Amino acid sequence: MSPSCGTKEKADLVIINGKVLTVDQENPSAEAIAVKGETIIAVGTTKKINSFIEAGKTKIIDASGRLVIPGFNDAHLHFGPLDPDFIELRYTTDPSIITEKVKAQVARSTPGELIRGGHWVHELFPDKKWPSKELIDKVSPDNPVLLERADGHSVLVNSYVLKKSAITKNTPDPFGGEIQKDIVTGEPTGILKDAAMGLIKTGDIKIERSADEEKERTRHGYLLAMKEARELGVTSIQNAGWGEFKAYEMLQSEGELTSRIDIGAPLTGDSSKLMQYMELEKKYPKEGNWIRFGYLKAFADGSIGSSTALMFEPYTDNPATSGLAMWSYEDLEKMVLAADKMGFQIGIHAIGDKANNWILNSFEKAVKVNGKRDSRHRDEHTQTVLLSDIPRFAQLGVIPSMQPTHCISDKLFYEKRVGFERCKGTYAWRSLIDAGSLLAFGTDYQVEPLNPIEGLYAAVTRKDRLGEEGEGWFPGQKLTMEEAIKYYTFGSAYAQFMDDRKGMIKPGYLADIVIVDKDLLTIPESEIMKTKVDYTIVGGKIVYNSDK
Repeated sequence: MSPSCGTKEKADLVIINGKVLTVDQENPSAEAIAVKGETIIAVGTTKKINSFIEAGKTKIIDASGRLVIPGFNDAHLHFGPLDPDFIELRYTTDPSIITEKVKAQVARSTPGELIRGGHWVHELFPDKKWPSKELIDKVSPDNPVLLERADGHSVLVNSYVLKKSAITKNTPDPFGGEIQKDIVTGEPTGILKDAAMGLIKTGDIKIERSADEEKERTRHGYLLAMKEARELGVTSIQNAGWGEFKAYEMLQSEGELTSRIDIGAPLTGDSSKLMQYMELEKKYPKEGNWIRFGYLKAFADGSIGSSTALMFEPYTDNPATSGLAMWSYEDLEKMVLAADKMGFQIGIHAIGDKANNWILNSFEKAVKVNGKRDSRHRDEHTQTVLLSDIPRFAQLGVIPSMQPTHCISDKLFYEKRVGFERCKGTYAWRSLIDAGSLLAFGTDYQVEPLNPIEGLYAAVTRKDRLGEEGEGWFPGQKLTMEEAIKYYTFGSAYAQFMDDRKGMIKPGYLADIVIVDKDLLTIPESEIMKTKVDYTIVGGKIVYNSDK
């Protein structure tokens, strides 16, 4: 709205006396911000922004020298309602703890009720061996138990699940999956990898809750997830796959939607399904700012941790395998060509060097067959890449959608899996940037924690979360803090076609802003992980204040 009678437009909210990192190349730093409605209307000195204050009406945040940055935009995560009964096994180093936690949850459950948990990493165990069903069988004879590895590409199940699912020593591996079997007896160990997880049938799951109770439980789970996001400064979410549009519409109607969200769908070559997606995209268009239809997602391979990432050469520590392909290349290419022809954005999970090569090849073929457009197709993870493939990302306009914390989690076993030489193209942030790519950062939550600060730490140090001596793992790929913040804000906005209105602190842009309690730009690396969010602002509204 233009000011009338020569008076300046007044702000609903101002932030003053801050150290503002705008991520705007034309105006990289400032002291203060003025917001009207959902939009930033001015950025500059505190003196300038003070003139936008209307006494008694404008909300004032005195940043008192704290760092102010654009809201964090998680470009790749698996977001949804949190399960209060989920068994959290992240960072578990003693397998007996898994047994005890399952035992405790079984005691709180009824016979036949499904027990879920996960985020374990067997490389953290003293013997670094895969767990087996014997770890949980004795404490869960009457309940199905599913405990996913941190990467989500393997699951430990008990004998109850194997029996209900009719998985025996004679069950063949499905395409794109592996039923791990004891080398002596041939019996399933309880570890199912990738497509083999699709064999699971848990039987009749007994839940002693009414439909209304279950509905309220799910709603509470969404509220818990939103709470976690806003407390960590996550103002935008790009869901890597399907989500419940109606659930987020309900949250929005109740004033509980405190993060913007894109919800994608599975990649397909089925024209009738693609037409259904087009209708969804019309209902939740890219022009929207809150609930939007995102990209079409597929998996090319598995993970390094589960030894299912698709590599050109065999694994160094297991020469019997080169990983698993989730599709033949021909089928993957057909899906890409069909979806690209209809104008969809595509994001494909690719971990191994062969999988990443396939993705680039399929996107290149789409340009040749369907013509060049601003598709912003995405390579989700971009973990291990042939050095010769790195320039192709920028040449093809393919976005490396990457998660920095994967680097500091997986470096524990990466060289063991694939050897030193192949690691030169692993989490190659600097090489990709130097070749002209714009990165999009995220977490892959719940595979990794949702906290963006951990991602910033990983990007600038490439060191273990507890710290370590030296320059970090393949230190030539490290970023500056300013770069890491840029790719976690503007880079992610670009990946979702919102760089014209989000990802920077700039007049005309959405007022998604975070204030943190430490100066990330100057503090020593040992202090980065201790940094907390003090304020989260979404669309000009304060949705989190650490003082309240």
